[in-house]
Amino acid sequence: MMSNEIVAPILPCVDIDEIVDFYRMLGFERIYRQTRPNPCAAVRYGAIDLHFAGIPGFDPEQSYGSCIIGVDDTAELFAEFAAGMRAVHGKLLLSGIPRITRPRRRKNAGNSSGFSIVDPGGNWIRVFQRQDTDAPPPATDPLARALENAVVLGDSKGDVGQAAKILDGRLAKSDSATPVTTLAEALVYRAELALRLNDTDRAETVLTRLRALALTDAQSESLTTTLATAAELEHDMGCR
Repeated sequence: MMSNEIVAPILPCVDIDEIVDFYRMLGFERIYRQTRPNPCAAVRYGAIDLHFAGIPGFDPEQSYGSCIIGVDDTAELFAEFAAGMRAVHGKLLLSGIPRITRPRRRKNAGNSSGFSIVDPGGNWIRVFQRQDTDAPPPATDPLARALENAVVLGDSKGDVGQAAKILDGRLAKSDSATPVTTLAEALVYRAELALRLNDTDRAETVLTRLRALALTDAQSESLTTTLATAAELEHDMGCR
């Protein structure tokens, strides 16, 4: 059995300098650059190495490039990437290319936390938490199940429109029996989807509904991350 193996994907892009600048923004360092005979570059963050090949005329919208990165703490890594993005753009880039999603439980990954980066080359960098023994069991509440399905579509597959439809259908049926914490989480994700669709009016409507929820102190504490995300979304709406 070999040990200390290193695997580094080679992903496509249009411009190697553009893609290096993007990853530098997130906190990576450039470790290699070559322009002839073939343009290529490599970046590194800790033990994460990504290599890129410049392809003239390449269309990022048509990219199938993707890789999976396993980390111990998706929230910590996301916070570092997000800080770099906000320092440059003043907000998170949620739509178009490039963009980033927030860490959320994904039922298509064993309910482990994950987030995605779509870089300027259209490559999907999928970050997942390794050995997440605290992952909860699959949801049983109808809205919670709809939220799980929406996250898979919106964050894993990039089908934001269908994710929004799934949540809208279930949110319209929510009632007093719906757990208020689940409702809050669904509303915040629906607001984020609205911003990805450039529908600020819908985002504001959903966040207004969130603000009207009567949360106990205990519920607010359990929703610390969710409510912080809502505040970030409101900030990003002001930056548009």
